[in-house]
Amino acid sequence: LIASSFAHADSSNGRLDIYFIDVEGGAATLLVTPAGESILIDSGYPDNGGRDRDRILHVVRDVAKLDRIDHASVSHWHLDHYGNHAALADKIKISSFWDRGIPESLPEDNKFGDRIALYRAASQNQSRTLKAGDSFTLANPSQPLHIKVITASGDVIPNEGPANPFAAEHKPQADDPSDNAKSVSLLFTFGKFRFLTCGDLTWNTEAKLMTPNNPVGQVDLFMVTHHGLNVSNNPVMVLALDPRVCVSCNGPTKGGAPETIATLKRVKSLQAMY
Repeated sequence: LIASSFAHADSSNGRLDIYFIDVEGGAATLLVTPAGESILIDSGYPDNGGRDRDRILHVVRDVAKLDRIDHASVSHWHLDHYGNHAALADKIKISSFWDRGIPESLPEDNKFGDRIALYRAASQNQSRTLKAGDSFTLANPSQPLHIKVITASGDVIPNEGPANPFAAEHKPQADDPSDNAKSVSLLFTFGKFRFLTCGDLTWNTEAKLMTPNNPVGQVDLFMVTHHGLNVSNNPVMVLALDPRVCVSCNGPTKGGAPETIATLKRVKSLQAMY
């Protein structure tokens, strides 16, 4: 638990703050730059008495000391990832919305039409469509925050760079037709610090990104993909990223697969796992 008196990012200390918010089996990650500009990635489940919405609002308002969310991003169109965007917009100003583009339908969700209508209304149909290879920078007085889209809508950045020494570890799984495979992956760079979060990206798309070469390089912090499930977190990606710290948003009965934990324990540079 983080006390409300906890020091937060501002221009005087030059910090980039990252908050991993407990939304019980979904995902919600808040980044705040030294200039106070904020990015919320995903927003957990709706309903449950406003549980996830209120936990996010608590961190935004009481811990990070913000009066708005500048950018709200959706990694993919599953309810545990975008379920509170509309509810949050009803409680606090959200200046811009990012996503991979809104599909006409979602085969795995027969209520998608009603649910996405709420998101469309909250974003006023003005959300920014992110594509693999897009990059942009948030200016700060001490250090800019660079953001690069690594994957989106099943596409990946060009497979350029040094050979991936773990490429031979890829063993294909069955094709994933769900929206998980189309997740938006974001690489954040702040000085020498690098943080990668890939939503619920799945096994074969991870391999498409990382074989035979490694176009991402190594990272300092890795958000364990897809709640730590074993249909994601392909060793060909995790081992090549070689993170120093990893964080998993698995829930009480979801994620944290033994196979994923075993892969993470093989990471040479890993110092801490949360």
